Amino acid sequence: MIARIFIIIILATLLPDVYIYRHFLRRRFDLSAWQHFLWWLPGAAMMAVTLVYAMIDDFAPANLTIFNGYLFMLGLIVMPKVLFVGASLAGSLARRMLHTTRNWGNYAGLVLVLGEYYVLFSGSMAGTDKLSVRRVTIEFSDLPQAFDSYRIVQFSDAHLGSMRTEMLERAVAEMNAQRPDIIVFTGDLQNMRPQELAPHAPTLARLRSRDGIYSVLGNHDYTQYVPKLPAAAKRRNECLTRNFETSLRWHLLLNDNSIIRRGNDSIVIAGEENDGEPPFPQKANLKRTLRGISPKSFVVMLQHDPSAWHRSILPGSNVQLTLSGHTHGGQMNFFGLRPTGLTGKPDDGLYTEGSRHLFVSTGLGGFVPFRFHMDPEVVVITLKRTKK
Repeated sequence: MIARIFIIIILATLLPDVYIYRHFLRRRFDLSAWQHFLWWLPGAAMMAVTLVYAMIDDFAPANLTIFNGYLFMLGLIVMPKVLFVGASLAGSLARRMLHTTRNWGNYAGLVLVLGEYYVLFSGSMAGTDKLSVRRVTIEFSDLPQAFDSYRIVQFSDAHLGSMRTEMLERAVAEMNAQRPDIIVFTGDLQNMRPQELAPHAPTLARLRSRDGIYSVLGNHDYTQYVPKLPAAAKRRNECLTRNFETSLRWHLLLNDNSIIRRGNDSIVIAGEENDGEPPFPQKANLKRTLRGISPKSFVVMLQHDPSAWHRSILPGSNVQLTLSGHTHGGQMNFFGLRPTGLTGKPDDGLYTEGSRHLFVSTGLGGFVPFRFHMDPEVVVITLKRTKK
């Protein structure tokens, strides 16, 4: 993870320190040797730790507590300086163009720094605790009559390696309180390793629904985030992750499907393995997932990555409803703007093409425990038959 952006982090740490030192500290203050040392120490420490993490082969170290502390310090020390210097440079340019004497960018930079601190502390210390229940009703003209008002509870992206037990317990209690007909999990149960899962087994085992719990794997549920593992260890880890879900009596769908019946009526719950664009794993097989299913059947597809909807599910099938996760909604929302929304791809909520629908949950957790105005959620989807 850090190796991919190592140079960016080093430059973002060093260059603002040099700019602030030259334009403010050295010009305005007579600093002692000790004060010089204190100014350069935080940046030097951040660059040293960045170098250590950049040499790790895995996506992130096994100890995520320390690693998340490092990410927090990037937000506390590095990002404020980047924002201030960016505003100061813009103000300096404006001052020259407008022939004014005051650099208003410095004041704007201070405002940006205060705003960044608000986002950092709010998102890290409060945002991950605000569990919400999103309720969605979707109508279909071809929904079998017996499934009118059928209640699907969806949760996604638990990332149990970063999940507090108390938060998961609240989510499980909330899901059970909805009295669902079915519960579906749309991938990313772990961060990187199956060893993260066992402490949460007693909590997840309390999930209850009339027709059981169905799940698929997400990109984090494979072994691509620990690339240097021997092939045999990779296979073992992936088996451990799958076995954990089946030990909870979840119906793990690996390019497979299952039929839910109500008298003479039925719907299909289909589940693909992850269908992602590089660098995410591409293990889906749509034809295999829907084998044995009549084109006239009503199908609910579980697919972790919502980009697969336009890329393969819409053109390659008649699936009426697809449920996904993966994006986390960017884990932040500024006045309706989300980082993941800038891509133009489905990343949050309900999308419709003709009579077919995709719902993207913003998830329950995250690899990095941070959310700003993008609350962890469980979703209650009610299927309705269109009245003729």
